Amino acid sequence: MVSTSFLLELGVEELPPTAIDLLSDALAQGIAEGLSESEVTFGSVHAYATPRRLAVYITQLADKQPDREIERRGPALAAAFKDGKPTKAAEGFARSCGVEVDELIHLETDKGTWLGHRERQQGEATERLLPAIVSKAIGALPVPKNMRWGASRVEFSRPVHWLVMLYGEQVVDAEVLGLKAGRTTFGHRFHAPTAIELQRPDDYLVALENAYVLADRDRRRERIREQVLAEAECHEAQAVIDEDLLTEVSGLVEWPVALTGSFDERFLEVPPECLISSMKANQKYFHLLDEQGRLKPLFITISNIDSQDPQLVIEGNEKVIRPRLADAAFFYDTDRKTPLDERRKGLANVVFQQQLGTLADKASRSAVVACHITEKIGGDVSHAERAAQLAKCDLVTEMVLEFPELQGIMGCYYARHDGEAEDVAQALYEQYLPRFASDVIPQSRTGLALALADRLDTLTGIFGIGQRPTGTKDPFALRRAAIGVLNILIKGELDLDLRELLALAATQHQDLPKKEGLVDDVLDYMLERLRAWTQDEDIPVEIYLAVRARPVTKPLDFARRIHAVHAFSQREEAAALAAANKRVSNILAKQEHDGSTVVRADLLHEDAERALSDALTSQRAEVEPLVRNARYAEALDILASLRDPVDRFFDTVMVVVDDTEVRRNRLALLASLQALFLEVADIAEL
Repeated sequence: MVSTSFLLELGVEELPPTAIDLLSDALAQGIAEGLSESEVTFGSVHAYATPRRLAVYITQLADKQPDREIERRGPALAAAFKDGKPTKAAEGFARSCGVEVDELIHLETDKGTWLGHRERQQGEATERLLPAIVSKAIGALPVPKNMRWGASRVEFSRPVHWLVMLYGEQVVDAEVLGLKAGRTTFGHRFHAPTAIELQRPDDYLVALENAYVLADRDRRRERIREQVLAEAECHEAQAVIDEDLLTEVSGLVEWPVALTGSFDERFLEVPPECLISSMKANQKYFHLLDEQGRLKPLFITISNIDSQDPQLVIEGNEKVIRPRLADAAFFYDTDRKTPLDERRKGLANVVFQQQLGTLADKASRSAVVACHITEKIGGDVSHAERAAQLAKCDLVTEMVLEFPELQGIMGCYYARHDGEAEDVAQALYEQYLPRFASDVIPQSRTGLALALADRLDTLTGIFGIGQRPTGTKDPFALRRAAIGVLNILIKGELDLDLRELLALAATQHQDLPKKEGLVDDVLDYMLERLRAWTQDEDIPVEIYLAVRARPVTKPLDFARRIHAVHAFSQREEAAALAAANKRVSNILAKQEHDGSTVVRADLLHEDAERALSDALTSQRAEVEPLVRNARYAEALDILASLRDPVDRFFDTVMVVVDDTEVRRNRLALLASLQALFLEVADIAEL
């Protein structure tokens, strides 16, 4: 079987920059899956893309499917012949196989002997399979909205202009999206607009680079990174490279050229976050910082042309950014004329959720919960109430309406300008922390309380109206809210009862249709999020299950138990004690034990059961104070010494005996053993 390389390139008008990587990967995956389903072998698959093309390059693609031996089973031998002559069933089967009856074979099975036929089927040529495979892959691309162009009925994300399909040096005979496949591609729109004839797939990257196109996405992205860093070094500055922005910019250019421009220093009076948001969101610029981490009046833009007069390009970008920054300065000056406190009445006109009321309603509910939490953690209750009242006021400012990503940030600036207490201002920013799983948590007590209260209000409210997340649908980001609460409670070492907090938050809502069982429902949902947390910590899921089996409602306590049980699971005694606890659970369940842990010493007849009872009594005295003080690792270390008396007990003592009193006493002894471990976790889950 011969193998060679294959190239597909679809030439299009400029694709959405944020969709290029998704479409490119999906196209490569779709073609690879199609080849695999057709049993055509291939080597490596490479996805290439620019704003004007999607391409897939595959190495060592076999020239055909492998030959296959097809086996067909006909009638049973008993039904195939009568008096030594073939029946109509046998003759019909032979005709369907295109052979005579005497050419059929006998197939032996566990159900008897059957007539059969084997034939070798030749594999289809890869070139004949490729058109259907490519068409299916393109048709399955995750294009959010297709369009038509001209008089064509063909639909795609953007108008398509050329199609390259080369298998080795041969053009694949195919028509896709109304285009006939060929070997002609095109380079950069301005630097090399003439047609390029490709002789073989292996020429693709070099031919395009010679035509001012970097088709390799990763290489183009790294070229931009290198140029931005080099430009920053030339200006004695530090470039801030946001990876999402880098990917988006890479999707806007085929031949990147980094250029540095500047803006008036007077704009630096505006908070840097405003200027950065304007530069990133509107112009896709990279910003620069000085040695002290302060914003410099410079920006780096990525041009798609290698201009003979780069200063002209720079001046054009400076001309465009000036009014954008002027808008940001205007919004900032305008917003500061109205104190945040005066904007509170505007929140009554902004709906949070139709059934849950306005942002003003949410602020009132959150204030109650925030004050309760603040009192618990030793903060200033008056500051917590004030922060909750002002928390959403910046949402109705001009700056945040223009740049929603600045919510909280602008609230903090405006609160300081209004003379609010520093921890109130800080809390307005910290209410959105952590923004993702590994992000920092609030540092102020007021910020901690507000961040928790806001999320708890959302969770109980949305669950209370029956809109809990399902599958991938989570419009109110409840998963992120739940993880945020857990992170704050655990990383902040806040020993707060989640059930109690949820109950308080739930009572602030009016007329929730799903109020019955709401607290338990939300609590279970949130604690289930700790499963992923344990996996992120490289802790086996059975450790989580061991703790989850207990009615633990304090996330900090849950985390401490997780780490203690994980450490215990590494001990030599752990496996034996886990197995023993599992055995105890099974025995107690089968015997329908009443749960009593009261052991009568006068009914302990065997040495092994007396030894176990003595060990339990002794260790209970040591373990219970440790558990009360959440020193679970030390408690489990002590319980590990129970391995020997437990092993001796099961080796020598019969639990289920005829004497009812003795049997009950031994079950109580086992229940006492189980209860001692359950003070920490159900290690039977291990």
